[in-house]
Amino acid sequence: MKSASQLFIDSFMENLIKKNPSEPEFHQAVREVLLSIYEYIEDNPHYIDSGILERLTEAERIIIFRVPWMNDLGKIVVNRGFRVEMNSAIGPYKGGLRFHPTVNLGILKFLAFEQVFKNSLTTLPLGGGKGGSDFDPKGKSDNEVMRFCQSFMTELYRHIGPNTDVPAGDIGVGGREIGYMFGQYKRIKNEFTGVLTGKGINWGGSVIRPEATGYGAVYFTEEMLNTRHESIKNKTVLISGSGNVAQYATQKVIQLGGKVLTLSDSNGYILDPDGIDTEKLNYVMNLKNQQRGRIKEYADTYGVQYFENKTPWQEKADIAIPCATQNEIDVNDAETLIKNGCICITEGANMPCTPEAINQFIENKILYGPGKAANAGGVAVSGLEMSQDSMRISWTREDVDKQLKSIMKEIHQTCLKYGTKVGGYINYMDGANIGGFVKVADTMIDQGAV
Repeated sequence: MKSASQLFIDSFMENLIKKNPSEPEFHQAVREVLLSIYEYIEDNPHYIDSGILERLTEAERIIIFRVPWMNDLGKIVVNRGFRVEMNSAIGPYKGGLRFHPTVNLGILKFLAFEQVFKNSLTTLPLGGGKGGSDFDPKGKSDNEVMRFCQSFMTELYRHIGPNTDVPAGDIGVGGREIGYMFGQYKRIKNEFTGVLTGKGINWGGSVIRPEATGYGAVYFTEEMLNTRHESIKNKTVLISGSGNVAQYATQKVIQLGGKVLTLSDSNGYILDPDGIDTEKLNYVMNLKNQQRGRIKEYADTYGVQYFENKTPWQEKADIAIPCATQNEIDVNDAETLIKNGCICITEGANMPCTPEAINQFIENKILYGPGKAANAGGVAVSGLEMSQDSMRISWTREDVDKQLKSIMKEIHQTCLKYGTKVGGYINYMDGANIGGFVKVADTMIDQGAV
């Protein structure tokens, strides 16, 4: 016989799936939150009476548009653009733009939903949104990427603004793409405002913004380890991905005295038993950011093993930081990590662990940092960039890094407040979900039925 909580969640999810069919990532994200917060809202039924759950899971606005652009052969190509403006209760919509062939509405709704809770946890006045396109920057010339970005912004500009919606980068959207989009926005609007974050330092960007997500994930890892009188120093670390988040997570682990053994891309992973040091990391940054190469070239250059079409979760290490994409760690990977002595999992990517994998970590009392808490450093520094833009000032690297550390510590404290269980185990997933929910839900109630 099902419990009251199971009946409630099943009924809610049945209605949600009917309204949002064929969006499994969105369904997964909502179910995860419901499982975490049900007991809390059961003790505080005014949230149910106010229809908060229905309002939180329905986007305030969704924009879908075509993006025609001309390739270098003179042919018109048409992609699809999206912006999901999920919730603006505590501030303007804030969240990245993703350019990748897998982008669809369901994935962006999942990311926007997660972003609402993540932004709430940062303590900054930021709502949640997400957007992007099924455009693939890989293999495109700079001119093709520029023409696409200009066409994309020609439609998007009418829906965003420094006090309305402030997009940032995500997978496939780095400094180059942000620059092209910002230039087009400025040309159309005839104004210089902080409408995008992740901008270049010379034109309104913030120091440490490129590093922020990776650095923040490692700072959060250190906070979790401290609860067990441990630290990153002398620990071995598995990292997936080799883009922005993975690169700077690696850099911060090195600075704190840990040893990173792996990096990956969509083709496979490398295993460096000697550890990826600063010189090797610089090689990776040049390979990925400038040459747009594949991680296999690292193995060829440094004479280490490369595992094609595999992920690094079979290797032995103390800590795992998945920084690639959603659902990259399944239950079998989780069981292998635990068996191999992994004591801490930190999500550098958004929802990289399946629900079954998360259950394994929690049942085995493994330190598990969910993405909406652990990878909130990026949007936190984006919020700091918005503040600098509004005041027309630039803070120093030391100032921004100090504020980033402080924000990650505050997020950790929120997780402790709402996630500490009888016996002392800290369920960071519950802590992050409940902590993020309470701030947004209370604000929505304050503002009435909007």
